[in-house]
Amino acid sequence: MAAFVAKQMVGNKLNAVKGAVGGDDDGDDKEKEEEAERERQEAIREAEERRKEKHRKMEEEREKMRQEIRDKYKIVKKEEIQEMMPQEEPNPLMRKKKTPEELAREAEAEDEDELTKLKNSIETQVAEIKTQIESKCVLQ
Repeated sequence: MAAFVAKQMVGNKLNAVKGAVGGDDDGDDKEKEEEAERERQEAIREAEERRKEKHRKMEEEREKMRQEIRDKYKIVKKEEIQEMMPQEEPNPLMRKKKTPEELAREAEAEDEDELTKLKNSIETQVAEIKTQIESKCVLQ
């Protein structure tokens, strides 16, 4: 631990001496490094754009060739077939996760279903009791 502290103290003094003897070269170095980094980032971005454009053109050429083959052999494109057929539910393990809002709506729907069931059962019971009472009581 003491060695670490000693290195830290000497390192700070060494940097102070460098600044006094050599001037303010650190600022120029930092600016040059920042400029080089910006140029590097710009070059990377331009290379990525060229690559994407190249791949887009290649894909267009491939699609033209595919379309020529489809036309020659009268083949229907897969996307067109999928539009005609209804979408089947994929593997239930691979389904999209539901958001909390969707889960809340489903819970409300279930609660409403339970309340509706309860209401219907109560109404039927009341109707049965009413008919029993009416059958026992005869108005004269």
